[in-house]
Amino acid sequence: MPHIDYYFSTLSPFTYLAGLGLEEVADRHGATITYKPLDIIALFARTGGTPPAERHPARQEYRAQEILRLSKKHGMPMQLRPAHWPTNPAPSSYAIIAGQRAGGGDVGALAHAFLRACWAEERDIADDEVVRACLSEAGFDPGLADSGLLSGAETYAANLEEAVAQGAFGSPFYITDGGQRFWGHDRLEDLDLHLSGKI
Repeated sequence: MPHIDYYFSTLSPFTYLAGLGLEEVADRHGATITYKPLDIIALFARTGGTPPAERHPARQEYRAQEILRLSKKHGMPMQLRPAHWPTNPAPSSYAIIAGQRAGGGDVGALAHAFLRACWAEERDIADDEVVRACLSEAGFDPGLADSGLLSGAETYAANLEEAVAQGAFGSPFYITDGGQRFWGHDRLEDLDLHLSGKI
């Protein structure tokens, strides 16, 4: 059974725009997924990336145009400048880690609920009530927002170290158990083809 390590940030617009594409690919191939939310700004610092706010204006303008084009292409609502961005990604990340550990819900739906809350619904994913609502929406006990914070913090930090060690440098980033790396929501088709044995 193939496996995918999924490195991502709950603040990434391109991860939001991936929707549930990864889950659809995994379902087609009977693949399992380990969700590994991480601190994207720390990952940039460790791997030679530049945070969006520090990029040249031409790059910032292109990024904005691209995000809006892609949102229209995929039929996904998008707030280019969300009311609560950037915000602290740790609470949402800890909730995903806790949900994955506890089971009983849909981890992919939970990750997407946080991304949608940020980029489409003008909600603050660092807010306790938003975290609880997203957990409940994805079928998890909302009480997970209050438990396992220490282990969540430890796993969150470990995910960053693993990402660097495995060669991830952005979000979303998909790595197969064979070590094939795919960066970006627009590489899901290639991941699908790879798992099909075509590339």
